[in-house]
Amino acid sequence: MRRVFGVKKDKEPPPSIQDASDRIGKRGDTVDEKLKKLDAELSRYKEQIKKTRPGPAQEALKARAMRVLNQKRMYEGQRDMLYNQTFNLDQVAFASEGLKDAQQTMSALKSANKELKGMMKTVKIQDIDNLQDEMMDMMDMSNEIQETLGRSYNVPDDIDEDELMGELDALEADMGTEADGVPSYLQPDKEEPNLDAELNLPSAPSGNAAAAGRANAQGEDEFGLPTVPRASVRS
Repeated sequence: MRRVFGVKKDKEPPPSIQDASDRIGKRGDTVDEKLKKLDAELSRYKEQIKKTRPGPAQEALKARAMRVLNQKRMYEGQRDMLYNQTFNLDQVAFASEGLKDAQQTMSALKSANKELKGMMKTVKIQDIDNLQDEMMDMMDMSNEIQETLGRSYNVPDDIDEDELMGELDALEADMGTEADGVPSYLQPDKEEPNLDAELNLPSAPSGNAAAAGRANAQGEDEFGLPTVPRASVRS
């Protein structure tokens, strides 16, 4: 039966975009090589036509150059067509890669969504609120404990306002009496006023007999006052 009907051949897989692009790229390289050869041939004919005198020989060179030029234009058209095909394949390849990236992104999002749903089942908003309330209560208790432990001993809490103002006035007076940073209790005592100088009283007697004699000779007593003349007693 196999000899009569033959064996069914497996279908070849269709070429991929990359395979088609590589094939077109090779054809484009071949066309470019041919165009380079035609350009070199046209340059040679151009030099020969310049050197040849007008006549049949020059006309023959021109005919050959015209034929080469037609071939060049044909290959240029093929090259442009191949470039357009390559451009179209590149656009399709970019679109295909973009779709593949979109599929992978969607798969990743679905997987992440499923994982998040599973995690959200284990986390409840009410539990979080309760935890926050407990933390706030614990912080308040901690602050109260710190304030209690930081309380000073033997310090009266019930200080009268009048007593406070008196202490402040005394402190202000002490600060006012301090000069150049020296406390009031270290400053020297103020000099007592001289009452004798203020009342213009005479100075006390010194008890010097010589001074008293000189004062009597000048008509003054021991206190510096003028003496009263005495009456002479006749015998």
